[in-house]
Amino acid sequence: MFEERLLEKVEICKEILSDSRNELYLNMRFLDVALHSLRPEPSMELGRTATDGEVLKYNPEFLMDQYRLGNTQVNRGYLHSILHCLLGHVWNPRGRANLQLWNLACDIAVESVIDSLPYRCLRNPSKPYRRAVYQGLEKKVPVLNGEGIFYLLEHTEADSRTIARLIQEFTVDDHFLWQEESESPRMSMEQQNQWKDIREKMETELTTFSKEAAEDSKGLCSQLHVENRERYDYRTFLKKFCVLKEEMQIDMDSFDYIFYHYGMELYGNMPLIEHLETREVQKIEDFVIVIDTSMSCKEVLVQKFLEETYSILSQSESFCRKFCVHIIQCDERVQSDVVIENRKQLQEYMKEFKVQGMGGTDFRPAFAYVGTLLARKAFHKLRGLIYFTDGYGTFPLKKPPYDTAFVFFREDYLDVDVPPWAIKLIIGGNVREL
Repeated sequence: MFEERLLEKVEICKEILSDSRNELYLNMRFLDVALHSLRPEPSMELGRTATDGEVLKYNPEFLMDQYRLGNTQVNRGYLHSILHCLLGHVWNPRGRANLQLWNLACDIAVESVIDSLPYRCLRNPSKPYRRAVYQGLEKKVPVLNGEGIFYLLEHTEADSRTIARLIQEFTVDDHFLWQEESESPRMSMEQQNQWKDIREKMETELTTFSKEAAEDSKGLCSQLHVENRERYDYRTFLKKFCVLKEEMQIDMDSFDYIFYHYGMELYGNMPLIEHLETREVQKIEDFVIVIDTSMSCKEVLVQKFLEETYSILSQSESFCRKFCVHIIQCDERVQSDVVIENRKQLQEYMKEFKVQGMGGTDFRPAFAYVGTLLARKAFHKLRGLIYFTDGYGTFPLKKPPYDTAFVFFREDYLDVDVPPWAIKLIIGGNVREL
């Protein structure tokens, strides 16, 4: 008898979810593929709903209770789980160190998108508390995405009552399936790639064929744009400023023990091959770091960028014995230029670093100054220039005779079009990830 009643409830829930999917699709056709990418699966062990990117698990009793309150609640819950997958929250390991804050950040990000959509099927009575939370976050995070909110929550000393109140307000589904290790890593990667493909195609559609829908979905478009940005390894990027050098050191990678052992056996004490006495390595020789010290660029981000860059550059294998790194501070004019020629100087500079400037923003003086250094032959061979900034400034019109990268921090980032000759990099809370 119990099983029959359970089967009846499951059938009812299938119809509820089908109706919800259809209603969401009729209002947001760009969600077509995403809405059909989760397989519904009943589970009496759950208190509400949960997803791992492949299935949407739900408690039949909970879903039916939500439907009794109105189809709006079901629609919002269904879309909430879809957006977690679409925005990559399910597989992002960044929040593993503080699961509570990561889960909360993702819920706030998703709910902010849903609350911004002007569709009747998602409309809930406006809550002053939610509006206050969104407004407070928007003053500090340009795009209310999961990582930006997580970084803010992690570095804000919010008391436990505030966190508990936020959790109560924004929690919609369970996230325990996010932390479960997949039995098949390959399957997990396939799911991530599948949702990444859906996300990229959706952004393309919203920016081309569905511009009217994009106007109604600005919050979603902003988060899609953030998630679709390419990521790079910062260490790999810095290799662009390296030169290939031969150093006097034994190259174990090119040594063949088989021929060495064979020669020792055949001739007694004469190997057929010996270690190479030189080795080709990538070394940093000459490059420039320019720091935007204008009023709009936050001092804490400047310090953070320098600390992380220092941690990479200070490694013993990074530098040539002789190198020349200019660290220039510039707002609307060049404020300081410190030349670093060894690791000890770099360490001392980091200890005594102070921001100078805080005026307007103009990128041209820094490039003009580097041009005068080149004319004076201050560099052996300038490999490139890294310009850390928030993007608010006047770019040079002419391409300089060296590689240039404009670097932005993700939590302080607004979309800026850099010149076509420059590299544009957006880095996260950990500068090693770009």
